[in-house]
Order: sequence, then C-alpha cells, then structure tokens
Amino acid sequence: MAAEIHSRPQSSRPVLLSKVEGHQDVVSAALLIPKEDGVITASEDRTIRVWLKRDSGQYWPSIYHTMSSPCSAMAYHHDSRRIFVGQDNGAIMEFHISEDFNKMNFVKTYPAHQNRVSAITFCLTSEWVISTGHDKYDYETRYAFVGDYSGQITLLKLEQNTCSIITTLKGHEGSITSLWWDPVQRLLFSGASDHSIIMWDIGGRKGRTLLLQGHHDKVQAICYIQLTRQLVSCSADGGIAVWNMDISREEAPQWLESDSCQKCEQPFFWNIKQMWDTKTLGLRQHHCRKCGQAVCGKCSTKRSSYPIMGFEFQVRVCDSCFESIKDEDRTSLATFHEGKHNISHMSMDVSRGLMVTCGSDRIVKIWDMTPVVGCSLATGFSSR
Repeated sequence: MAAEIHSRPQSSRPVLLSKVEGHQDVVSAALLIPKEDGVITASEDRTIRVWLKRDSGQYWPSIYHTMSSPCSAMAYHHDSRRIFVGQDNGAIMEFHISEDFNKMNFVKTYPAHQNRVSAITFCLTSEWVISTGHDKYDYETRYAFVGDYSGQITLLKLEQNTCSIITTLKGHEGSITSLWWDPVQRLLFSGASDHSIIMWDIGGRKGRTLLLQGHHDKVQAICYIQLTRQLVSCSADGGIAVWNMDISREEAPQWLESDSCQKCEQPFFWNIKQMWDTKTLGLRQHHCRKCGQAVCGKCSTKRSSYPIMGFEFQVRVCDSCFESIKDEDRTSLATFHEGKHNISHMSMDVSRGLMVTCGSDRIVKIWDMTPVVGCSLATGFSSR
C-alpha cells in the first residue's frame, strides 16, 4: 500500500493525489466519504474497507470487514452512516458505520436477487433500498431509470407497492454500463459498451438530444457537474474525458435509408433491379455522420472530427459535408486525459472537486479534478 502526494500544478489536467493499494481482487466500487479524508471500497475479494488518511499522508484501513460472497455494488448514506453492500450471491447487507469510522455494525440482510447485484440506490425519505442492474433514481418524482444489456433504458414510476413502465429509450448499440440523472435540468446521461454517451432530454420529452463519441472503449462511469455544465466520463481503457456541455450543440442526425447512394445514385449491392437495369455492380452502403445520408464509399472519401455534434475523433462524412466544415468547427469541446489503469468504477465528490477511480488492477486512485472542471473556491469548492 502506497500513496503519492503531489502539489497542484498549473496545467489543466487531473492531479493524482493518492493511490490506495492492498486489495486481493478487482475493486467493484469506491466512494469518497463526504467532509472526510477517507474512502470506502467494496471488492471482489469479499472485503468492505474504510480507508482514512493518516498524518503520514497514506491511507490505512480503519475498518476491514469480510463478507460471505464477493462484493459487487455499494451505496452509502453519509448523514445516517448507513451502508448497503450488494453481493455476487444476490444478497444485500446493511451496516451502520460509527461516527469515528472505526467500527461497522451489521443491521440486516435483504435476500434481494438470485444472482449478482449490480447497482443499489438508497432513499432515506421513503426508506427504500432499490437494487437492480445499472440504474438511477429520482427521489422527488420517484422515477427509476434502468439500463439493460440490449442497450435499452426503461423509465419506471415507483409507488409504494407497485411499479409501472412509463417509456423506453432506444439509441445505444451496446449494453448500458452507466447512467447519470440531473434533476435540475431533467437530463439523463447514459454510457454504453458501444463507446458512446447519449444525453436524453427527459424534462422536455425530446428523447435523444445529443450523441457524444470520444472514447475508444466502453464507457464505464459518468458524472454530470450541474454547477459548471460539464460531464466527466471514464472508459475501460483508462480514458478520462471532460465534456463542455455549456454550449449550443447540434444533434446527430438519424441515419437515412436508401436503395442507392443519395449523392451519385449508384445502387447498393442489395438493389438487384437497378444493378440489372444499369448493368453495374452494387456498392456498399455507408452513412455521413453530419447529414445522415446513405452514401457509397466514393462519395464519402473524407474523414473529419465535428465536436459540436459530439464527434471528437474523425468519422466518415460525405465529400460535400467535408467541404462545409470549417477549421474552427474542428476545435475540440472536450479534454481527454489518461488514468493509467483499467477503470471499472468512478465516483466524484463535486463539492471538493475530488474523483476516485478503481479497476481490475486492484488499485484505487484519488484525483484532484479542479484543474479541469472549471471550478474555483468562489463557485462552491472548498479547500482541503
């Protein structure tokens, strides 16, 4: 177990404050303890640990509790000191942590599922423990957002004894890996294994309003900072992205379908009749990411980034759209950083500008994000 302490540089990048090591298996979840220099971790090695920062600057476990099954999910309510731990065997166990974070008392077991618990939410006002797949819950409206492996998100209305489906959201081409709900603007952000993030306007009932593509691996965790209108996302390859959402963006168009190229009118390979009539071979269908038209390879030879539409790396565009994109249109609207470990989970303490990441390398990293999230002490961040 070791810690690396750095002074805060002036460069605009996350600052690695500490590394917490000592787990024997994958760290499933890690949470920063509000108003404390401490971290709570849950691991596949069946342990729940509370790490407190000592005078030496290192983090040492003040609580080390071994569960009966690997820990897969965790929820912590700081005011009541209640912690809920989901396990690989489907059970959820509740504990109460002492005021000095040196003792954890067992409260009860919830026989919730038949297999692995992947997400837990605790609502103090309703005294509800909600467990499912990757989900988010709005305490005021009692709406729950549940993402599944098909890439679909289901919006549920939870009552005291019933649950009803409001609508479903479809837009991802891979399984949902993370969700974030902003109750102020009524925006839902979803990350998926297709490497993309989608912003859904739930309050305005507009459905998908923005597609963000800047990661090269599945998006594992997201956090929207409402104060600065920034979205922080982490991917499995260790990528950390900070997206500027405080600007007017363009929605990516829906892909159009056609039997022939919508630029040169050459038939696609399934258009047997036109191929026979014109005595030509069919071409493969592609789509321009800017206009959405169905085009052939000869009419879409260019590649370009287009950040205002969420495309931070180069994507296929038709030749005419490429000519319409100006150099200033290619200016990035996000910053990208390297976490240098496989990130499977991330959480943030927005009030202090701190982020914690953990992954399959069994290492927990604590980051100072204030250089990249655009906040200062005057706008809500407190000094440490």
